[in-house]
Amino acid sequence: MKTVKISLNSIDKVKSFVNDITKFDYDFDLVSGRYVIDAKSIMGIFSLDLSKPIDLNIHADAGVDEVLEVLKPYLV
Repeated sequence: MKTVKISLNSIDKVKSFVNDITKFDYDFDLVSGRYVIDAKSIMGIFSLDLSKPIDLNIHADAGVDEVLEVLKPYLV
C-alpha cells in the first residue's frame, strides 16, 4: 500500500479524479480525519472536507508508478 496527499478543491477535479482512478482495478481509499471512504465513490468524496489536502491510500503492490503518473495533477 502507498499513501499520497492529493487536493480535490473543485467539482471538475473530483469528476476527473474519479474517472482517472476507475481505470485501475486496485482499491483506493480517501482518508480525511477519522473518515475513510472509497475513492471511486463521487458521492463519498463530496461528503469530505475538500478545502484541505486528503490522504489517498493506494492498495497495490505493483503498478503504483503507473497510478502515480495518472495522479500527478492531483498530488500536493
